[in-house]
Amino acid sequence: MNKKFKIGVVGGSGYVAGELLRLLIHHPNIELDFIQSHSHAGEKVQKIHQDLFEVETVFSNQINPNVDVIFICSGHGKAKSFLEQNAFSNSTKIIDLSADFRLQKDANYNDSEFVYGLPELNKDKIQNGKYIANPGCFATAIQLALLPLAKAKSIKNDIHINAITGATGAGQSHQTTTHFSWRNENISVYKVFEHQHLTEIKQSLNSLQNDFEKELHFIPMRGNFTRGIFATVYTQTELSEKELKKLYQDFYKDSPFVKISDADIHLKQVVNTNYCLLQVQKKGDMVLVTSAIDNLLKGAAGQAVQNMNLQLGLPQTTGLQLKASYF
Repeated sequence: MNKKFKIGVVGGSGYVAGELLRLLIHHPNIELDFIQSHSHAGEKVQKIHQDLFEVETVFSNQINPNVDVIFICSGHGKAKSFLEQNAFSNSTKIIDLSADFRLQKDANYNDSEFVYGLPELNKDKIQNGKYIANPGCFATAIQLALLPLAKAKSIKNDIHINAITGATGAGQSHQTTTHFSWRNENISVYKVFEHQHLTEIKQSLNSLQNDFEKELHFIPMRGNFTRGIFATVYTQTELSEKELKKLYQDFYKDSPFVKISDADIHLKQVVNTNYCLLQVQKKGDMVLVTSAIDNLLKGAAGQAVQNMNLQLGLPQTTGLQLKASYF
């Protein structure tokens, strides 16, 4: 019989929380102990997450401090205050999906540290870590495109990035740029060269290439689709295409959710999966890496479950063997 671990979810009403609940409900080793939400306490989960219509669970205003794992989906800036106001058992593992603990300068907590939860970078630390800071969605797609180059100490020039995200990347709260009438048949840039995920990307690159000091010229874009991130990353390199492809294959040989494609990739190949699909090409003196993920899964909830699996000694793929929604 599979061992069951008790799980709690804090801040259970947003897009990412909905995806996380979908994964946890169907995870063979998980028992959901509580789903906390101040704004929806007492209401059925299915009222907010209507795709979970078979779930009879009710949102709670209480937490159980003795669960095996707690996921915090409360949004940026709220995780630290939540943890200051609530204490958990010494054995409880915490996975925070906000930006509160991602940077090394913010990682200290409760006489320990939050581990940056990118499995392809920090697998061993995650396995032995009690507290995990889940990466940002843009940061995940872009880092996975660049980590092999940093590992080989091969980033010697500025990096140029163009990446487009779906509407769910903005969260569930209503904004002008998330309304259907604005978003449909539309495209726009935002936070050009100053997106908040740049700092965590640089931090990870520096952990592999400590002399990395080049600029990341990042142009984020809003797309007129629901979910997914499609990124193109390029920089000058002296490596040949053959050397580059071997570099990427070797780096990700033990990473079950990163696949290298020889053919052109597209977003529908990864939507509804925890995969990152990469294509590596040499164009003139440039290496071009194309990266595609589902922002709600590999960019958030799926990666959080992947981290939980590592913490609990389970195969990384447990509960995450999802097929893409291709049509």
